Amino acid sequence: MSDFLTQLSDFDPAVRRNALEVLAARTVFPPESQDMNMHIHTFFSYHGEGWSPSRIAFEMKKLGLYSAAICDFDVLQGLEEFFAATDLLRLRSAVAFESRVFFQEYADKEINSPGEPGVFYFMGMGFVKQPPQGSKAAQVFNDMLNQSHVRNRNLISRINAHLAPMSLDYEKDVWPLTPDHNATERHIVFAFYQKALDFFGSPEKAIEFWTRVFKADVQELSEKSKNSNAFQEFLRSKLMKRGGLGYEQPTPKTFPALDTVIAMIRECRAIPMSAWLDGGLPGEQNPAEQLECLLSKKVEAVNIIPDRNWNFKDPDVQKKKVVELDRYMQAAQKLGLPVNIGTEGNKPGQRLVDDLNAEAVKRYRPVFLQGAQIMVGHTRLLRFADFSYIDEKARNLFPERRQRNEFFASVGALPAPDQKTLQKLQDMQPEKAFAYLSDCAAKQAW
Repeated sequence: MSDFLTQLSDFDPAVRRNALEVLAARTVFPPESQDMNMHIHTFFSYHGEGWSPSRIAFEMKKLGLYSAAICDFDVLQGLEEFFAATDLLRLRSAVAFESRVFFQEYADKEINSPGEPGVFYFMGMGFVKQPPQGSKAAQVFNDMLNQSHVRNRNLISRINAHLAPMSLDYEKDVWPLTPDHNATERHIVFAFYQKALDFFGSPEKAIEFWTRVFKADVQELSEKSKNSNAFQEFLRSKLMKRGGLGYEQPTPKTFPALDTVIAMIRECRAIPMSAWLDGGLPGEQNPAEQLECLLSKKVEAVNIIPDRNWNFKDPDVQKKKVVELDRYMQAAQKLGLPVNIGTEGNKPGQRLVDDLNAEAVKRYRPVFLQGAQIMVGHTRLLRFADFSYIDEKARNLFPERRQRNEFFASVGALPAPDQKTLQKLQDMQPEKAFAYLSDCAAKQAW
């Protein structure tokens, strides 16, 4: 079984699919809970344990989750695989992407990217296919990926200037760490970490090198290096983050414009989704004002990472974070915006699922559950019935956002279909599929 688990994240998709089929046939899955993880990165951008979309689907099913969604940086490469895996495993699912954009109206304020005024982590949720080649949406995705490559190469070049005699090559040292050449800062950090070990021949000599580079205490770095994950986070802070050797303050041209990305998401008939950090930065001080601005730009939902908003050992810090979370949740609920949650999975050791029984967040469980149901319902309706949460047709049918939320949530609340029902949906014309999904939602049974 362990061999097949490893194969679930092999870079060969055929190996992954075979391993998933074997594991699905051999595993007894637990009963379904009402927990969800609707924001998980895969190895198509960066996952802390190197998991593929298939591995994530399997692990979420093994936890008995209600639903799961993947969310990679700048790409949708995991989309087809994740749907194929969740269809096989009978797990409610959705697909998102995340990127950094420039929010012109907040150009002078830090929002959810500390130290970077105007830079905004932002999402699109509910994609059901890649945009067709030649479309405006496909060009935006291509541009985002190309911008990422340019930023990565420039970052490596700036860092290399401080590291002689050692240097890193983007194509040779970083790309092999990825299944499809979508490298992130964390891939680059690992590549520098491994390069030093290989170049200098031992952990001790690598530590001596980093000590010289950072003018640090050798004993302190030796202690840090005992935990490779923590040491890589240290390297990331010293090499790439604000004040680091390779850091360069972004400009409005460093990232795509928020309005451009929203238009691309809507062209794909997916759901533009704002991302919230923790209320600590100036751009998040007035959540109602920020959300009204985003709503005017046709943003339709919000995302939070619950752990960042309550899970702190210091009770004073926790109290402050929870106050900010409550302010944001109240603002989002007042506007009827669906709330999406997840743990990201882009660092080793992160939770596989949020603790929704924690005192700070348990009162929001129904809101989070409905948010997941809406994303799943939108995905089902768009996949099979050509009907999107953001379409004018949906707004005309359900003029009040809360009506729309209830309908899409009712479709998402249906159990994951078996293969016979799935084939039935795939064979139907969109109008019949819409009627069928609506009828099934009304009685909450296929």
